[in-house]
Amino acid sequence: MSVEKLIFEKGAPGRRVDTLPAMDVPTEALDSMVPASMLRKEPAPLPEVSEIEVVRHYTHLSQRNFGVDTGFYPLGSCTMKYNPKLNEDMAALPGFAHIHPLQPEATVQGAIQLFYEIEQYLAEISGMARVTLQPSAGAHGELTGLMLIKAYHESQGQGHRNLVLIPDNAHGTNPASATLADYKAVEVKSDPQTGGIDMEHLKALLDSNAANIAAIMLTNPNTLGLFDSNVAEIAALVHEAGGQLYYDGANANAVLGI
Repeated sequence: MSVEKLIFEKGAPGRRVDTLPAMDVPTEALDSMVPASMLRKEPAPLPEVSEIEVVRHYTHLSQRNFGVDTGFYPLGSCTMKYNPKLNEDMAALPGFAHIHPLQPEATVQGAIQLFYEIEQYLAEISGMARVTLQPSAGAHGELTGLMLIKAYHESQGQGHRNLVLIPDNAHGTNPASATLADYKAVEVKSDPQTGGIDMEHLKALLDSNAANIAAIMLTNPNTLGLFDSNVAEIAALVHEAGGQLYYDGANANAVLGI
């Protein structure tokens, strides 16, 4: 495999992409605005390249990269989906791009209707009774899920449950989200032969902590990109112990194959 040179290794002294126009406003010496102790002793070693060198360099790098435009991305903790290019144009429509969160509700009914319809679609696709779009991103979604689980246990008189099982092949933000939700994270080992959860370790943790298990946070396919074929048994065991399941939202793309 050929090694691509760094952009700093290309070009030649004096090469430029653009030539700036002559200054038409008053100028001041840099040392009159920046303390001498903060000024460089020598010019920064910036690349001096032509436009075609820049275009070819970064286009070549992009062709060596793997992304959703060239293939399915299976990494469990970050399963990117393909977004049709038309979606970018739709998202840029002024009615979406220029609205403000504090606008009067009467002026954003179109956006609110869209949110409602998306919630209904996602509920039907996922088989859930209700869906919320309140979480802004992945870790925010984790926290929301854990807060829902906490509220559920408290409503059942089980507010003492304070342990969240987190496999060592799960999404890296899981422990932080559990801590923020006032839970204690307990690591579940993975099976070195399969890459999935070590079922014996899971059973041991459930047996010794059943009364305090609040949930397990699953990333499936996991961060290794492997689907855990024991997921049904895992769910049954955790439910039997009185715990709930948090299933990583990034997995929806992998499960649906989009």
